[in-house]
Amino acid sequence: MARDLQEIVELAADLLGAPATLEDRDFHLVAYAAHGDTIDPVRMESILHRRATEAVRTRFERHGIARATGPVRIPADPSLGQLGRLCLPARWNSVTYGYLWLLDDKERITPSRAAQAMPLCERAGLLMARQARERDDLGWRVADLLSAQPDVRAQAANELSEADALDPPLAVAVLRTQRPEPLNPWLLPHSVLATVWQRDHVLVIPSPTSPRAIADRARHILEERGIPVQAGLYTPSPSLEHVHEGWLRARVAARAAAPGETRDWTSLGVLRLLRCAGDEALSQATQTPGTQRLLDHPDLAATARTFLDLSGNVQQTAQTLNIHRQTLYHRLRRIEDLTTLSLANGQDRLTLHLALTLAPHLDS
Repeated sequence: MARDLQEIVELAADLLGAPATLEDRDFHLVAYAAHGDTIDPVRMESILHRRATEAVRTRFERHGIARATGPVRIPADPSLGQLGRLCLPARWNSVTYGYLWLLDDKERITPSRAAQAMPLCERAGLLMARQARERDDLGWRVADLLSAQPDVRAQAANELSEADALDPPLAVAVLRTQRPEPLNPWLLPHSVLATVWQRDHVLVIPSPTSPRAIADRARHILEERGIPVQAGLYTPSPSLEHVHEGWLRARVAARAAAPGETRDWTSLGVLRLLRCAGDEALSQATQTPGTQRLLDHPDLAATARTFLDLSGNVQQTAQTLNIHRQTLYHRLRRIEDLTTLSLANGQDRLTLHLALTLAPHLDS
């Protein structure tokens, strides 16, 4: 299908005698064709970075291209080095799926010639709509892989296997956001399938691609909309039947990640315990009355966590916290008094370190 879209763009460039670029409705590059050596910063940016900038999108959308049913002329802007261009919307069933751009600074493309290219745009709109529909259908199958019902997961695995949609081993990425806005399928490689499940974006990524790069790209796409994202990654899931467990582990990694960060399951260490039990059970298992008292004193809790993270090195702890050693010693005595745990005892240190490590990730 991508080849068909590339052919459409090349035909349009030849028909109208101008460099052509096809972008989706979010201004991400789909295909382009050269015609001579004419170029401007907008076209260069789209080709090099596979998308136009938000400033370009805002500027062009002011001309009503999202609602247009026919060609729209975009005037030149010499202050930005922007050449004049013609926009032909790629529509299907009254829905705009993308834009075919022609560099036409001297307005050589007449309305009658532009009209000759509209059937090509309609064909592009059909192909883009079909691909979006196919992705949506497969996305439903991916959602079934995550179901709590084993029979639903097994049926989805069989259907995806018969469709050759995913080739194991697989990676699973989870993106946690405040609002699960959809990810445009054009923004990710065709082999990657995505769905929204339990308010999280879930990507299933075949092994030949770079799972970390795909997860980071999806995170950046959402962050460009001003949405804070925590991303988690699990790999490999050896078969479609293992995707459910991979999702659960990637979900824990996303939960442990800071906003703007992608965490891999293998990097979690003791935080993998978040997969083993619910928050209440983990809290009961790891917290003591003393550690709970300590958590009511954030400065002392931070001091204890830093001290334990640095293997009890007093000098490094004092430097990290930017306090005098005597101040640190005083805090450590207060920590022992509050927790009734001895920082000289290995088991007590383990109890305290585990409680402080898990506490920020448990729902109180």
